[in-house]
Amino acid sequence: MLSTYSRVAVSAVRAVAVIAFFSAQIAHAEGDIERGRVLADTCKGCHAVDSYNNVYPTYHVPRIGGQSADYLIEALKLYRDGKRDHQTMTAQAASYDDQEIADIAAYLTSVVPPLEAAQPVGTAPDAATTCKACHGETGIGQISIYPYLAGQHKDYLLQALYDYKNGARQGVNATVMQANIMALSDAELDVIAEYYSRQDGLSAVPMD
Repeated sequence: MLSTYSRVAVSAVRAVAVIAFFSAQIAHAEGDIERGRVLADTCKGCHAVDSYNNVYPTYHVPRIGGQSADYLIEALKLYRDGKRDHQTMTAQAASYDDQEIADIAAYLTSVVPPLEAAQPVGTAPDAATTCKACHGETGIGQISIYPYLAGQHKDYLLQALYDYKNGARQGVNATVMQANIMALSDAELDVIAEYYSRQDGLSAVPMD
């Protein structure tokens, strides 16, 4: 008989296949790194300061140096279109068209070497069984629409998990995320965030 984690993992794999198919249909404009460099100056005010905190609720501003370009594009469009709630990010993204968003993402992914899956730091907790189907053993998945988690601030990851669980976070991945973590306790979410935060990966955006 399959354990609870195994049953959820099977469901997750099926869901991943569906989302991967539809994600493959998402076409983005090709970004221009140099134009993105200029546009991303405002991003650095927060994302280049590794200790910078969101005001409320209080958590670290995410590390996006090395993040997947497709995920960054998806996130910025959600902010711009009012489908992901964050006052500052919505205001920043409101004036960007699709090409400018692609330019910003191209620049942000160029400022650090591409992330590669390394040996895991520690052992992944059982609660992360479903996470690995999309995000990989160490938080660097193979499908670019899924965000890299490796090295992300723990408190940011935990806030994201809470937001998915209570339905506050929307987007192409939201339904699957909510289904996969709905039965997890706060303690289990905490160990998931702790594990991925300890992996080698994301960084603050370097200042030029």
